[in-house]
Amino acid sequence: MSAAKRPLTEGRTSWKKTAVVAVPAILAVGVMASVMAQGALAASFAVSGTSFQVASGKLTSSGLSSYVQTDRSVDGKGHPVALLGLGDARLSDICQAAEVKTPVGNVVFKLTAGGAAGEVTASSLVIDGEDLVGDAHFGTAQIGRDASTLDAVPGVKGEVGKFGLQAGDIEVDGVKSHAWSATGGNFHLKGLRVDVSLNGKKCF
Repeated sequence: MSAAKRPLTEGRTSWKKTAVVAVPAILAVGVMASVMAQGALAASFAVSGTSFQVASGKLTSSGLSSYVQTDRSVDGKGHPVALLGLGDARLSDICQAAEVKTPVGNVVFKLTAGGAAGEVTASSLVIDGEDLVGDAHFGTAQIGRDASTLDAVPGVKGEVGKFGLQAGDIEVDGVKSHAWSATGGNFHLKGLRVDVSLNGKKCF
């Protein structure tokens, strides 16, 4: 029997068939990685079982897109959130704090930056928050727009038929939020400080 007609032995891989399946998948992963590296798409990951505080004296952005989605922790529990997508974001300062229960007591993990050191900047910042407090001013708003058609922030859009909203340039003073996750590209944290302390003080 010629080699061309000889059947594959058990356990042997047909590389031609594998390539037909694998190449499109590899290309898709490459495109996703490229987009995520540019901060245009939020990474999908299981959130921890603890929300955290985010605060800033002032936040400005070139655009805002928002829709409702559900974040899930490793145990499968769902956490309904408002996904807030911000364009080129600038913050006068930032404080992020999470309280974690440990065998020695409640420990606060706190990250601060900005202030006297200069602005904090990030491109395509995406925050999955359960609330947001502040005094806001923004450009033209579109409330009730189909989430799949949002285009104020590149890569930030939801499912077809879902409620969404977006706005032009925004400015929010006295930002306070409880969030489950935050992702973004090109973070520049001037004056970064990380503090871990037992029964420490949170952002607010």
